[in-house]
Amino acid sequence: MTKNLFLILAFSFAACFLSAQNGNNPIQLKDIVERKYASQGVEEMRSLPDGESYTMLSKDGKMILKYAYKTGRVTDTLFNVKTVRETQLEKIEGYLVSNTGYRILVWTNRESIYRRSWKADMYDYDVRRNLLKPLSNSGGKIRIPAFSPDGRMCAYVKDDNNIWLKKFDYDSESQVTKDGEAGKILNGTSDWVYEEEFDVTNFMSWSPDSKILAFVKSDESQVPMYSFQRFDGALYPGFYSYKYPKAGENNSAVSVQAYSVDNKDIKKLNVPLEEGGYIPRICFTENPEQLAVMTLNRHQNQFSMYYANPKSTVARMIFRDDNKFYIDYAWINTIYFTKDNFVYVNEKDGFAHAYLYTITGIQERQLTLGNWDVTAFYGYNPETKTAYYQSAEESPLRRSIYKVDAKGVKTKLSNREGTNSANFSSNFQYFVNTFSNATTPAVISICDEKGKQLVMLNDNSILRNTLQTLRYPQKEFFSFTTSQGAVLNGWMMKPVNFDSSRKYPAVMIQYSGPDSQEVLDRFGIDWDVYLASQGYVVVAVDGQGTGARGEDFRKCTYLKLGILESDDQIAGAQYLGNLPCVDKNRIAIWGWSYGGFNVLMSMSRGNGIFKAGVAIAPVVDWRFYDSVYTERYMLTPKENENGYNASSPLKLADDLQGRLLLIQGTSDDNVHFQNSMYYVKALEDAGKQFDMQVYPDKNHSILGTKTRFHLYIRIIDFLNKNL
Repeated sequence: MTKNLFLILAFSFAACFLSAQNGNNPIQLKDIVERKYASQGVEEMRSLPDGESYTMLSKDGKMILKYAYKTGRVTDTLFNVKTVRETQLEKIEGYLVSNTGYRILVWTNRESIYRRSWKADMYDYDVRRNLLKPLSNSGGKIRIPAFSPDGRMCAYVKDDNNIWLKKFDYDSESQVTKDGEAGKILNGTSDWVYEEEFDVTNFMSWSPDSKILAFVKSDESQVPMYSFQRFDGALYPGFYSYKYPKAGENNSAVSVQAYSVDNKDIKKLNVPLEEGGYIPRICFTENPEQLAVMTLNRHQNQFSMYYANPKSTVARMIFRDDNKFYIDYAWINTIYFTKDNFVYVNEKDGFAHAYLYTITGIQERQLTLGNWDVTAFYGYNPETKTAYYQSAEESPLRRSIYKVDAKGVKTKLSNREGTNSANFSSNFQYFVNTFSNATTPAVISICDEKGKQLVMLNDNSILRNTLQTLRYPQKEFFSFTTSQGAVLNGWMMKPVNFDSSRKYPAVMIQYSGPDSQEVLDRFGIDWDVYLASQGYVVVAVDGQGTGARGEDFRKCTYLKLGILESDDQIAGAQYLGNLPCVDKNRIAIWGWSYGGFNVLMSMSRGNGIFKAGVAIAPVVDWRFYDSVYTERYMLTPKENENGYNASSPLKLADDLQGRLLLIQGTSDDNVHFQNSMYYVKALEDAGKQFDMQVYPDKNHSILGTKTRFHLYIRIIDFLNKNL
């Protein structure tokens, strides 16, 4: 990014700030917590196989409706709770349509398991007979239902960790696996760490001819158990226990299995995998004899893709990607297969770019090229040989949607400057564009393949009108260069009725984790806006390690988490302290999760530049965090002991300067409450005074309207007293 472009950005955002229309009504924290200023979206839109239509669940949960992309109008009602036969439901919470459209699964009473996984009461709807009945003949809640491609069967997992199969033609249910056991064997579904760090919950894949169901079996019997107390108002509180591999500890042993529907037998596929290695994804290609099995070594710097034959069990490697740092697993999840090709995004030229390979793993051509990152890959149309993607080409602060054809001709499909994302139809002839920028709430529209808007789905006009009545601070974007030569991006919100002759206290809001971004041109009104309205200068700075600026910038924190990140927040505080509007003696820093970790690192390494800090659910030593995430960036404690020690707030507790507010929920299954308890002991041993707020039985997100309101009031009161 050139200096001139930063100046242009700064000028344009300043112009937006100066021209913004603010009313007279103050913004209210309670309204923020209740999400009255949040952009409204639309119900999930799912493209049907023809690519010309999509489905949506009605807002009242009573109907599944079919719409035309061209008009955005309803063309059919696929399901209606009021008219179905046999089983009566008040409403449904979700659905899944088979490829043929003849059967629809619907569910109610959804119950969360971990962050992404859930189970529910599930029902089978026969469209042709208008008949609704329970999916399982034996009862119980169901997880990860998966239709066979021909729509005649459905595989799913029950609480016994076993896979079950429903054959609709015979209304029969059979048990595919029988060795499932809580805390030991999982079939077809993922364990806690795979779900959290690889974003996978469904580990099943049907062959395109519907004859084979492949799945991953996870043996977590050697993974250490972690327990924490649940109070729940009980006189004698119990404990919640689950398998959680910490850095350097045993991972689940994973293998790939193939179930033959005709023979009713299961074969283990011979896929090479080192001890402790990972299988983040399996997926059949369009060839029923080619199951793509994607593996990572434990260091996560070597990605190998095998084609496994479910009949012979033989696997052959057809592609491998090595990285001097680590592989970004997110690109494994977006590998896109066609009959003759697959597309994979990697960083071998220093930026994230898309490459087209033959189905046998030979590179045909590089689809995208430049000193900028592809930030999302949406798919590839083999008929037109066109790829569709999102990138940060214009600026790390922005996102736009593009397509590139076989001749390398690139076309920008989004026409609004800010943050754009897309959801394409199955034939790539339409896409749903979601746009916002710092001053504009989400605008959601249907566009054609050339980027022309066809239908406005939601422009959040009600919210925009509400905002016109409010007086609230808005973001101004800036950049600065640290003493070490790093150019960092940031945004700043000045108090309402800002007086340039005054010096204000400042609060730095940051997350700072690998490949994250807080400084983006997108809309959002959170508690920090209220904080700025109360007389604080609020600032966010994206330091080294954050996203959309190339691999070297993104991965420079490798093996030393928290060092460069805290250096850059300290540099940000020094930059603020030199501004005429900021009181350099009254600067605070705030962060949650990784951001909380970096609060502690910054306050321990900042030589007193931060007068106060708020750390919510912080990691205090990476030895306490999960294996997949931690080792991706730090290797194991045995391999990188010095790095772990240097990156440990626990070992730097003696050096903490400034007043600290430590906050965490006791039922945090992600960053365990153990972190805060050990850090409290370290501060006590060091003779450091601090404040603490505990939320009983709350998880990592500390959810709940009343709880969040209490949380933010607690933080603001702390800042008012200590700045």
